[in-house]
Amino acid sequence: MTTFQAIILGLVQGLTEFLPISSSAHLSLAPILLGWKDPGLAFDVALHFGTLVAVLWYFRKQWAELIVAAGQIVSTRRVETPEKKRVMFLILATIPGAIGGLLLEEKAETVFRAPALTAWALIVMGFLLWLVDRVASQQRKLDEMKWTDALLIGTAQVVALIPGVSRSGSTITASRALSLDRQSAAVFSFLMSMPITAAAIVLKGTEVLKEGGITTPVIAGVLAAAISSWLAIAVLLRYVSRHSYGIFALYRLILGAAVLVFLQMRG
Repeated sequence: MTTFQAIILGLVQGLTEFLPISSSAHLSLAPILLGWKDPGLAFDVALHFGTLVAVLWYFRKQWAELIVAAGQIVSTRRVETPEKKRVMFLILATIPGAIGGLLLEEKAETVFRAPALTAWALIVMGFLLWLVDRVASQQRKLDEMKWTDALLIGTAQVVALIPGVSRSGSTITASRALSLDRQSAAVFSFLMSMPITAAAIVLKGTEVLKEGGITTPVIAGVLAAAISSWLAIAVLLRYVSRHSYGIFALYRLILGAAVLVFLQMRG
């Protein structure tokens, strides 16, 4: 893999990680469409380090508050403030994803990466995102979440092991189905990406080293992912404050259909 290819894939990862259009689908399909060799899951994990840096930096104030709240929970054993509740909600939402990731790890690296499955996942999840966002109310804010909401949203994250579903897409769709407003749905999705992404980096970090180590292309890809991720977060939060998720659903439908046509033509 060249540095240029790594930068392109880093930009793809960063721009699609937090938009509900599936970064895993784009990363698995891009090499096929461009005629490049699949960089593998280990490189995908390396790029996620860039997105992790972006979400930590963008929400640095919120993370500082959550760290303080977590310390207070340990010392007082009480959960009464919005920040303390959010800490517990993030923990609850992470549990289903962690269990699902461990149980389905082998399929996520093989069976789930089939291009046709990715295309259909893009289409089906795009329709669900459009439908839910269209019919669900926006009456609930982030501070009105309950522990059952966190578990349901976390469970939705498990489905994102299939490329094309989208972690942000599945969690935002679940949040909107629970009547969280569009910005709250996006913010909670972004925040809950941190623990699951960090865990994946820790567990898979050795594979990056085994498959060639921290090379110039890897560094370039990570930097590209970090910068483009920060931009994607900023743009999405501003966009959904005034618009629906419809444009992302439409993009998913078009991309999924295009991939199916491409696969059919390729035979």
